[in-house]
Amino acid sequence: MFLTITTTGVPERPATDLGFLLHKHPEKAQTFSTSHGTAHVLYPEADDQRCTAALLLEVDAVAMVRRGKGKGRGGAPDAALAQYVNDRPYAASSLLAVALSAVFSSAMRGVCAARPRRAAEPLPLRIEVPALPARGGPDLVRGLFEPLGWTVTADPLALDSAFPDWGDSHYVRLVLESDTLTLAAALRHLYVLLPVLDDAKHYWVSADEVDKLLRAGEGWLPGHPEQALITSRYLARRWSLTRQARERLELVRLAETDDSEVEEIDNAVAAETEEAEKPTPLAVQRRDTILAALTASGATRVLDLGCGQGQLVQALLKDPRYTEIVGLDVSVRALTIAARRLKLDRMGERQASRVRLVQGSLAYTDKRLRGYDAAVLSEVIEHLDLPRLPALEYAVFGAARPGTVLVTTPNVEYNVRWESLPAGHVRHGDHRFEWTRAEFRSWAETVAARHGYTVDLRPVGPDDPEVGPPTQLAVFTLTTVTEEAKAA
Repeated sequence: MFLTITTTGVPERPATDLGFLLHKHPEKAQTFSTSHGTAHVLYPEADDQRCTAALLLEVDAVAMVRRGKGKGRGGAPDAALAQYVNDRPYAASSLLAVALSAVFSSAMRGVCAARPRRAAEPLPLRIEVPALPARGGPDLVRGLFEPLGWTVTADPLALDSAFPDWGDSHYVRLVLESDTLTLAAALRHLYVLLPVLDDAKHYWVSADEVDKLLRAGEGWLPGHPEQALITSRYLARRWSLTRQARERLELVRLAETDDSEVEEIDNAVAAETEEAEKPTPLAVQRRDTILAALTASGATRVLDLGCGQGQLVQALLKDPRYTEIVGLDVSVRALTIAARRLKLDRMGERQASRVRLVQGSLAYTDKRLRGYDAAVLSEVIEHLDLPRLPALEYAVFGAARPGTVLVTTPNVEYNVRWESLPAGHVRHGDHRFEWTRAEFRSWAETVAARHGYTVDLRPVGPDDPEVGPPTQLAVFTLTTVTEEAKAA
């Protein structure tokens, strides 16, 4: 994917000042690593009269697939194919917006020690994007950029130039021209509006995206006529985040109208009250429910199977009743992060003797897992292909046989309550399945009967009267001890 920024100048104010403003020397071709590929900055032309900086992003499509972005959620065949055949390497999108922020971060902030006055002045600018997804067509492109002071050319691209009867695609060739904007303002416009036009983001949109939007939109977004559409699309249509952004933008607008500070207007509720009203994250509710079940079981030696980055292990270490804690995961990288989280290299000898992190797979029996009071599989089973689930069942319930086994998994019926989750999609790109309450109960009761356990099903999170809780928990308690287990 490709973007160029061109400016013109005169000998006393040369166009090559663009290199100072972008912090990239016109005589060098530079390369930068980004989260999803390699960005190249080069200058096809650079003299006193005219200077063009080009940003070329080479997307690592294989790395994107490996990270689970764009996988066939819910098992749809067309979506599964889309992870290999898509426009991500070629069409400007949120990938290019992230690269802009990473490569031109100082320019986006308007920082230039070498040319501070030049950075604060408008420049004659021409920005070209050869292929831009425009979900809404050329009219929407103009509706987004023209109120910001741009002269906009948005030429639709044919689906196939060899077959003109097929009509136009939803891509356009974009040219923006202005002599009233600073370079920093122009880059911030692109950073926000590229993913808005694409109407998709390649990463999970969390609460900090609101802050990113407001920082990049400072000075222009509060009064933009398409503010509602911009905030909704930029925040991936997450209703709660969109509402939060709009409320904050309205405060900014009111503050500007009254020539006052936002803090002076937004002072009706004490900060402590706001904090108290924030809902407890589901991950915290899930962890608290697991800890309560472990306490009730009387366990002192606990396995965290599929421990990930060690959040539960960290919580268990804080309670002295747990004398031995083992975290197991198939991912060496996750175990490395867990060790860093737990500060194992700086932990005292007595505390370190209580915890071990081991690499292993639950698809195979493992003698290291035998003899423990309890095992936890928190949000683990849904990451396995269904044909491999019996292997996990035997490894945990048949071979390891802890006295208590706690299993949590998403309740797919609750997915309709997530405003940001499209219909038919699972909650995470790596989920191989998500079960209804009836399906989870059937599986749990079958496993319990087969391996000599009883099972108790419990809700985790708010128990919706129509669709149940967001997470479901099964508490397995061992009732039958096999001769093999006695020998062990």
